[in-house]
Amino acid sequence: MKSKLLDAIGISAAVLCLIHCIVFPLLLIIPLGISHNPYIDLAFLIIGTLVVFRITKQVKNPWLNVLFWGSIVLIAVSVMADFIFEVHLPLIYVGAAGLITAHLINFKNHKH
Repeated sequence: MKSKLLDAIGISAAVLCLIHCIVFPLLLIIPLGISHNPYIDLAFLIIGTLVVFRITKQVKNPWLNVLFWGSIVLIAVSVMADFIFEVHLPLIYVGAAGLITAHLINFKNHKH
């Protein structure tokens, strides 16, 4: 897969993750009978990790690699805290925003 395609997939997954993390708590207020499923967060984490792993093999900028992997770590800590302590940490928002930023920077730096 080309890096541009991976960036597009990464941006899409990170935006969907961020929308999920923002909208879902609002849906819990409405009595629809739904509850939070941490496996959805885990799915976003796995997709993000696979995409970041593939992209960072090609990225030459060490700071961009730190932003990619730091964002994944923040999301992973939040997801694991949800599984272990049943606490939804706001680190997931920072991680998703960091992934979006890193993908946009990487996409912009491509030689077209």
